[in-house]
Amino acid sequence: MHRTARFTAASLCLFALLALTSCAASTPPTVGQLRTSGQLAPCPATPNCVNSDTPSTDTEHAIAPLAYSGDAGAAQVRLRQVIEALPRTKIVTDEGNYLHAEFTSQVFRFVDDVEFIVDDATNTIHFRSASRVGSSDMGVNRKRMEDIRAKFQAAP
Repeated sequence: MHRTARFTAASLCLFALLALTSCAASTPPTVGQLRTSGQLAPCPATPNCVNSDTPSTDTEHAIAPLAYSGDAGAAQVRLRQVIEALPRTKIVTDEGNYLHAEFTSQVFRFVDDVEFIVDDATNTIHFRSASRVGSSDMGVNRKRMEDIRAKFQAAP
């Protein structure tokens, strides 16, 4: 077999394996399970998660929460509008001060779970964004959350 044909066949097999793996992954049991303190579940040891409830000393996972002024309900509506405007996004749960959305990657169809908690007492929205499968996400979760932050702050 020609070397290029072997490479192409191997690439196709890897692509198929990744596609099947991403489709088979189900929502992790930590999603929707708030700790008794009201915080979101901590990130796993892998670098494919960011969490605004993580101490700043954990530079791999820590990220600042979203800040808002005014009414918590209005902030949650604005957040939902920002999320719904993003491609390949599905709102799974929007109850009380909690929102869970799924973001699906374009090529491999990997799903990332993103959870938000609107904290009216501190005028912040805490969040956790984590990949369902794999170890590294090449910074996708952090970039997505910074993009959401920019869109949230720019929204009327």
